Amino acid sequence: MAEKDDVDLPDLAQNELQDGEALLRAAGGAENEIKLGSHDLEAVFDVPVTVSAVLGKSAMEVSELLKLTKGNIVELDRKVGEAIDIFVNNRLVARGEVVLVEERLGVTMTEIIKTGQQ
Repeated sequence: MAEKDDVDLPDLAQNELQDGEALLRAAGGAENEIKLGSHDLEAVFDVPVTVSAVLGKSAMEVSELLKLTKGNIVELDRKVGEAIDIFVNNRLVARGEVVLVEERLGVTMTEIIKTGQQ
């Protein structure tokens, strides 16, 4: 059985190759992806998003909710030190920890949630 040494390769016009982009796109491998910087996202910098950090959840009847006053404690479904959920536009995108920054509460992300993982 004879092996063929010649491999047909498509011709790439010189004007199609700009900094090797066309070649990288043709390769299609994840390791050959073109890296984009923050300057490539300038068009969406002014798009408003809603960010929520959920410490925990609790269920109660409306009558109990109406009885709450300043200083009441509401028990949540999470333990102290457990990761909190970070939502962007009501979509879970990360988990994190509550931190204190100059007498204000903040959140530091410890885990990014990939699409489909929750």
